[in-house]
Amino acid sequence: MEFSTSTIPLLLSPLLVIFLIRAILKVLLRPGCGRRGSLPLPPGTMGWPYVGETFQLYSQNPNVFFLSKQARYGPIFKTHILGCPCVMISSPEAAKFVLVTKSHLFKPTFPASKERMLGKQAIFFHQGEYHTKLRKLVLRAFLPDAIRSKVSDIEPIAANCLQCLEGRVVNTFQEMKTYAFNVALLSIFGKDEVKYREDLKRCYYVLEKGYNSMPVNLPGTLFHKSMKARKELANILEKIILTRRQMKLDHNDLLGSFMSGSEGLTDDQIADNVIGVIFAARDTTASVMTWIIKYLAENPTVLRAVTEEQEAVKRRKYVEEDGGKWKLTWEDTKNMPLTSRVIQETLRVASILSFTFREAVEDVEYEGFLIPKGWKVLPLFRNIHHSPDNFPDPEKFDPSRFEVAPKPNTYLPFGNGVHSCPGNELAKLEILVLLHHLTTKYRWSLMGSQDGIQYAPFALPQNGLPMELSLKT
Repeated sequence: MEFSTSTIPLLLSPLLVIFLIRAILKVLLRPGCGRRGSLPLPPGTMGWPYVGETFQLYSQNPNVFFLSKQARYGPIFKTHILGCPCVMISSPEAAKFVLVTKSHLFKPTFPASKERMLGKQAIFFHQGEYHTKLRKLVLRAFLPDAIRSKVSDIEPIAANCLQCLEGRVVNTFQEMKTYAFNVALLSIFGKDEVKYREDLKRCYYVLEKGYNSMPVNLPGTLFHKSMKARKELANILEKIILTRRQMKLDHNDLLGSFMSGSEGLTDDQIADNVIGVIFAARDTTASVMTWIIKYLAENPTVLRAVTEEQEAVKRRKYVEEDGGKWKLTWEDTKNMPLTSRVIQETLRVASILSFTFREAVEDVEYEGFLIPKGWKVLPLFRNIHHSPDNFPDPEKFDPSRFEVAPKPNTYLPFGNGVHSCPGNELAKLEILVLLHHLTTKYRWSLMGSQDGIQYAPFALPQNGLPMELSLKT
């Protein structure tokens, strides 16, 4: 068969049509095209290739980065940090959109190293049915009805913690981490935790050092050491689970909730979630307590009022208890309104979690802008908490502002929606118990400069707030 030059275009035309169709589809289906193709990305800058603006964020007070961006671009802007393109949002309405209204479009996400260390089956990394089941199990152990009986067990932990600090200069944050860790173990393992405390502590303290390391699992690296500790921690948890199964006893704690037969969690799922709860319950709660101690020391009028409230609780207990001793009850902790407002205001001013990470699971339109699939989305809790539109004179420490409930979606210390912190009631309880003993038994002095703030990764007073604690005479 012969071909003339006039027949070549006819033979090539089907191939050309296919090629053109594929090219058009590729353009139309990429982020930013198609139905949302006319939508612009949020305003902002992306910085250098790959590293983006990571150095600008982490080389200074992050407030400066967030607020300068917001002032220049408005409540929604784009940037590029930690190797990821990001959209940052700083309005209550946008936070509600991401965390509540359209939460199914934004999955939780963490750095790869932290995900591997906590375990991929931990509650933080999931949506849908599995997440709902896990949240139900956690809430079963952490709702008020479940933790009200824990007061008598938390109280001696608080009293012993403070007694060990008497008469010496200490790093407040590190001591509060120990207290929060012991309360976390109590909530997870009940009174069984005493048997395993030292082994669990030894492994976890190695593990946590690698949370923000590069995920390079080679001998000698911080990540490798942390993963070895994580494996040992999982082995300890496996032994605890096996012992409980052999004893066939019911336990009113988080591990008992995870092991309940009808839920069908595997041992690996239980281990991932136990490690995750320790992570969530420790540093954040310790940070809050550190800031409370600082703010009370700097605001003597507030400190006097809190002390008077706690002394009144103590006087009532003296009448009720024999031998001049007293024990707190759940009802006592519900009768501390001023102390509770101090906790609320500390959570607002300090904003321990400056933001949270989400990831768009598909292209999303918001306020005329495109949030492309795969981009990180960061609701900026700190900006919302420090906006004068939401809280007048926002830099002032003023617990009285919480005598009136804040406007909706403006107060988000525990997040919002289905992924909000399920352990917030336990955190508030352990803080109240500690503050009761601290203010009724002790006085404290802050040491060194009190102006600096460090971010590692939570906002903390410089050097962990050195202080000296002494017994009241």
